[in-house]
Amino acid sequence: MKRDIQHVPYGYEPPAAERKGTLVFYDSFEHITDEELERAARTAAERKFTKLVLYPLHEETVRRMSKEPVSGFYKREDRLHDWKRAQGRPFITVESLEGKRKKYTPLDSALRHISEVYPSPYFLYLTPETANQFASYASFEEWIVKLRLILSEAPASVHPRLEKFRHRWDIAGEEKSE
Repeated sequence: MKRDIQHVPYGYEPPAAERKGTLVFYDSFEHITDEELERAARTAAERKFTKLVLYPLHEETVRRMSKEPVSGFYKREDRLHDWKRAQGRPFITVESLEGKRKKYTPLDSALRHISEVYPSPYFLYLTPETANQFASYASFEEWIVKLRLILSEAPASVHPRLEKFRHRWDIAGEEKSE
């Protein structure tokens, strides 16, 4: 077997990776438009994320979270796949965990799955309504120290826990608060 030997100067350090982390768009995608998807993709590109993961929720998960009626999971997932193909960006992924489970998936389980499969650090891209729902869960304080939030727009009202951890989230399109 032939060895491929490379010579480098003394003290050479390989350059640090420019792209890192995963931006997860966690939503039902029932009312999300193509423009909002494009804004999420632009945010991922501007902030140099390795992956943009579109995480559509199963109808049972949406029913437990918000009680609103939604179309079938596979219709919403197919729409995301069509949008992804039209974009032609290789860093966009559509997560199909909830399609495999075919039932309610708690947010904790979804976040554990994401942390096992995708590279860190983790950022959740949420609508203000979903962010307030996430802040109302008992496990919010456990997760907010492990990830950061990017909200699609400024919330009209902010949950008290979300306000408490204001330093862990910012709004897409605004200058980062880091």
